[in-house]
Amino acid sequence: MYIIMFVLDDPQQLDNVLDAWDEIGVRGVTIIESTGIQRRLKQRKRIPMRFSIDPISFGGEEGNYTLFTIVKSIDLIDKLTAATEKIVGNLEDPNTGILIAWPLNYVKGIKGMSLNEEVS
Repeated sequence: MYIIMFVLDDPQQLDNVLDAWDEIGVRGVTIIESTGIQRRLKQRKRIPMRFSIDPISFGGEEGNYTLFTIVKSIDLIDKLTAATEKIVGNLEDPNTGILIAWPLNYVKGIKGMSLNEEVS
């Protein structure tokens, strides 16, 4: 099993990405609003406004969404990556996103995905 972390640069594409992941069988995605250091540094240089209209706006720019999910195989990672790139474009291009996957040694609490013995 593997954990996937995907930082989506364009928040307008969130529902499209989630729909594409659902179509290939990825379920149980955790979504966190996030931002990166470059956006934060830009925000610090701005003169603060007295009233904020959009709480997820970072210095006049929208933030990111970071998605986490667990998949059972490398094959599913490949499908997930291809489905994601159909929507956001080549992840090697700037302003698309960052997708990372790494193996899990322990999982408990997700129906059908228990892996409760250490892998060496």
